[in-house]
Amino acid sequence: MNEKIIQIEGIDLQELYGIRNAHMEQITGKFPLLKIVARGDRIRIAGPEGQIDLFEKKLDALIGYVEKFGHLSKEVIDQVYDRGTQGIAADAPVDNNVIVYGNGGIIVRARTINQERLVELSETNDLLFAVGPAGSGKTYTAIALAVKALKDKIVRKIILTRPAVEAGEKLGFLPGDMKEKLDPYLQPLYDALNDMIPAAKLAKYMEEGTVQIAPLAFMRGRTLDNAFVILDEAQNTTLPQLKMFLTRMGKNARFIVTGDMTQIDLPRKSDSGLAPTINQLRKVEGIGIVEFDRRDIIRHPLVKYIVEAFETLPTAENGAPRD
Repeated sequence: MNEKIIQIEGIDLQELYGIRNAHMEQITGKFPLLKIVARGDRIRIAGPEGQIDLFEKKLDALIGYVEKFGHLSKEVIDQVYDRGTQGIAADAPVDNNVIVYGNGGIIVRARTINQERLVELSETNDLLFAVGPAGSGKTYTAIALAVKALKDKIVRKIILTRPAVEAGEKLGFLPGDMKEKLDPYLQPLYDALNDMIPAAKLAKYMEEGTVQIAPLAFMRGRTLDNAFVILDEAQNTTLPQLKMFLTRMGKNARFIVTGDMTQIDLPRKSDSGLAPTINQLRKVEGIGIVEFDRRDIIRHPLVKYIVEAFETLPTAENGAPRD
């Protein structure tokens, strides 16, 4: 009797195996001549050599499907095992606005006109500025574009950065090592990545340095080649900081800078370098600028009205409401 062990990497195992191993039981049922045991990321198969080869071929097709679309269904399994692997992608939902397929069947797509514009400009510009209100999907869309570029092997790594500036609160002493101290500032970036890359694969990417998340200060002195780099919360950077960041751009690099000019957390709002930088670079060829507005807000419907209300509220220089 022949035996083989297959190592599964790069996908969400629950999507492949199914809830309570429902998918694996369905797959196993199609090979009565094989003894199949799945344990964690290893599948052990024993039986006739021809059946093992066929099983592996079909399994590779399913893994490819999960890797591309982020989910699996009973119907897809039936199609792969009963009718062959050809055309399974054609049966998947088609959406021209899809940027990337995330975990658990999440479809990340451009959902507003300005998100679509950001996607379009990313195809012809190596540096993009995306500015606008909270909830308009600037950062999420940018990270989706970065994940797509990594999956398509256009770049070799993703680097996400933001300035470590307190948003009004005084956080005081934070326990832990440097990573643990900085993670609260970077959590929104982790959240977006967790939607788009399986947890095990993301952990491996971060261990290898394929995905890097770091505060802006850590960018100084680096040359960023073959990378998709996103600077988030750029309204909290000074002009020298932005110049430092933008001059990190190396060969085959793509940069996106996102920010919201209404949420400057610097001690003096006039210290923000985002608006002056955009004005200075607006006419440079190869640089795209997308200005989001309230129409792009896709969080809770109330967020749009909250943003509008605060835009009309008179504020003092320090950000506090005027009497």
